Amino acid sequence: MQTATARRITVHRPFDGSVYGELEATDAPTTRAAIARARRAQARWAEVPVRERSRIIATVASLTLSNADRILDVIQDESGKARLSAFEEVMDTARGLRVFANAAPALLRPARRAGAIPVLTRTVEHHRPVGVVGIITPWNYPFTLPATDAAQALLAGNAVVLKPDSQTPHTALLLAELFAAAGLPEDLFIVLPGAGTELGPVLVAETDYLMFTGSTATGRTLAGACAERLMGFSAELGGKNPLLVLPDADLDAAAIGTARAAFANTGQLCISIERAYVHRSVYNEFIDKLLAATASLRVGVGHSWEFEVGSLSSAKQLATVTDHVQDARALGATVLAGGRARPDLGPYCYEPTVLTGVTAEMEVCREETFGPVLSVYRVDSIDDAVEAANDSRYGLNASIWSAHLGRSVAGRLRTGMVNINDGYAPAFGSHAAPMGGMGESGVGRRHGSQGLLKYTEAQTVAEQRLLPIAPPPGVSNETFAKVLTMGIRVLNRVLP
Repeated sequence: MQTATARRITVHRPFDGSVYGELEATDAPTTRAAIARARRAQARWAEVPVRERSRIIATVASLTLSNADRILDVIQDESGKARLSAFEEVMDTARGLRVFANAAPALLRPARRAGAIPVLTRTVEHHRPVGVVGIITPWNYPFTLPATDAAQALLAGNAVVLKPDSQTPHTALLLAELFAAAGLPEDLFIVLPGAGTELGPVLVAETDYLMFTGSTATGRTLAGACAERLMGFSAELGGKNPLLVLPDADLDAAAIGTARAAFANTGQLCISIERAYVHRSVYNEFIDKLLAATASLRVGVGHSWEFEVGSLSSAKQLATVTDHVQDARALGATVLAGGRARPDLGPYCYEPTVLTGVTAEMEVCREETFGPVLSVYRVDSIDDAVEAANDSRYGLNASIWSAHLGRSVAGRLRTGMVNINDGYAPAFGSHAAPMGGMGESGVGRRHGSQGLLKYTEAQTVAEQRLLPIAPPPGVSNETFAKVLTMGIRVLNRVLP
């Protein structure tokens, strides 16, 4: 990739702090030039039949599977996650891209709509690409988030410029390599490694739509900047996700599932569980089973499949986790499991941690930890559990463990996704359905029809035939009004 500066991005392995690689950082002028190239390429891409676009995206899905080991290595080396967590990314990408490719032709097909006057008006709804889509993605899921967001934007006929996190640029570049190998024309998917403070304003100023995944604070800033331009914006932001264990739950499954939901990806997942509300009738038994499930998790670093919990991504993440746990402990919380760093395993390793006695003045109570820390609360009733779960400015994901009550309780939760008898994977992995948050957890949705159509502008083309919707020559305004009134009355009776 050509850039105009000599500034470098150095990527370190979280496993041991060693240097993984270096590359040039993109600057603002180079970003503007890349967007201009993307805009020229997009004009040609918009004319490519949707089925051909779908074929290319489906090919990327196949290439993802055939290159899985290489992708896993790069994801792990840059993010520090366990191989099993990296595997989730690869499988999510392979399946998601195929689902999107299969759905795109029907979603983008021009659709006849009821016209203003039957027979006389022919009305068709089209979905036109917005143009150039800017995508900003984080380090915690550096492969599947840009892959799935970009795939839906490309299927809709857009070009994509991607700014990956500076910790995981090689993963994004590998993704670009797969798109190229699948036959995607040049300049339709451009990766721009560089500082967000420099590239972000250019993306807002020069692109036609911005998709962002990251913190609520940054998302709020970007949303305001996009609003100034009246451009489209979508974001998946932070979460403080709740889990409910109801009286009729299978406690063995709930304990294992809760540990997985809280500690997968070392807790560095926007939809992972950080709060568990357990009905008092099953609380003691659940706690015992949860601690056993947590103790069984193997923590370690490297490419081996043996570990369920990998490294935190950086010293910054380790500091946040450590501060939250120390603050909670100092203010009276009890550490039932974990609660300490493991530098003997890796510089940023931290044990899966279970807290009880967490109260409102503790940072861990309401602030997103984004690490392997779970707070467990005893509740007296299902109503109390729902009220506590909804007592958050966030609303991204929730989990309910229950044999019979899950569906009825799900509708009472103010979250964009609810998983019953699992933590996060069923909703996130249902690529045909929308994924996103309520409240301060986001704007808009990814996945599903909403995830694709947000990258389009709806256009209505209406053709009037034979007679205008206006008084024809020789007919008075009053007569026209009477006739049209009668016609509307008839239409309202016979047509929905």
